[in-house]
Amino acid sequence: MDTTTTEAITTEAKITSSTYWENKFDEMLKWITTNGIKMLLALIVLFILFKVVNVIARRIKKSMMKRKCDQTFTIIITNLFRKGIKILLFVSYLAFVGMDTASIGAVIASCGVGIGLALQGSLSNLAGGIIIVIVRPFKLGDYIEAQGEGGTVEDIRIFFTYIVTPDNRTVMIPNGVLANGVIRNNSMKDKRRVDFKFQVSYDSDLKLVKDTLLKLVSKDERILKDPAPFAQISEYGNSSITFTVRAWVNASEYWNVYFGIMEKVKPEFDKNGIEIPYNKLDVKLIENKENE
Repeated sequence: MDTTTTEAITTEAKITSSTYWENKFDEMLKWITTNGIKMLLALIVLFILFKVVNVIARRIKKSMMKRKCDQTFTIIITNLFRKGIKILLFVSYLAFVGMDTASIGAVIASCGVGIGLALQGSLSNLAGGIIIVIVRPFKLGDYIEAQGEGGTVEDIRIFFTYIVTPDNRTVMIPNGVLANGVIRNNSMKDKRRVDFKFQVSYDSDLKLVKDTLLKLVSKDERILKDPAPFAQISEYGNSSITFTVRAWVNASEYWNVYFGIMEKVKPEFDKNGIEIPYNKLDVKLIENKENE
C-alpha cells in the first residue's frame, strides 16, 4: 500500500470519527433541550410539591391538635398522609419523564415477596402495629406494663413501641408480641386503688391497729373519701397478724401516696405502742464438761 492510499484512509477515518462525535453531540444537545429540560422542570415541580405536602401535613396536625384529637392518632394520620402523597408524586414523576411504572411496580412486588418471606417477624410486628393503632389499648403518655417491662409510652411506631421506664431507660417492645400479649394499662382509668400490707404482733390491740391505720390514711388529703378507705385483718401468720389497707386515689398520685403512707406507718405504730414483729433467733449454748 503506497503512502497516498494510507493518507487517504487516515483522513477518511478522522472525518468519520469527527462526524460520529458531532452526531453524538447533536443528540445530546437535542436530549438536553427536550427531555433534559422536561426532567429538570418536573424535578423542580416535584420538590415544590413535596414542600407543599409538608406544609399541608403540619396544618392538618395543628388542626387536629386544636380539636383535641388523640395525640397518637394525630401523629400516625399526618405521617401516613405525608409519606403516602410523596410516594404517589414520585411515581407520577417517573411516569411523566417516560419511565415504565408498570415494570417498576412488578419489580417492587417481586422484591416485596422476597422481603416478606425473609422478614416474617417484622411483618408480624407491622400487623401488630396496625392492630394497636386500630384497637388503641394505650396512647402516648400512658403507663403500661407488658412483656415483663413497665414504663410510660413515649412513641408508637410501625414495628416497635417505645416506653420509658421510671429510671429513665428506653425499652423497645416489638408490636407483634405486644399486640398478642397481656397489656396492663395503669393510666386508662382516672382512679387507682393503693394496697398496703402491714404485720403486727399477736400481742397488739387489733382494734387500735385498725383505728390507727384508718386514721392515718384518712388524714391524707390525696386519698379519696369515696370509696372509703378499708382496713381489715387478712392473714394470721406464724408469728404475726397481717392487716390489709386499701385506699383510692387519683391515678397521678398513686406513687406519692404509696411512699408517703409507708413512711408514716412506723412512727405512728411506735407512738401507739404497736409492735412490728421481726424474725428473732435465740441461741442457747450448752457447756459440755468432760469427766475428770
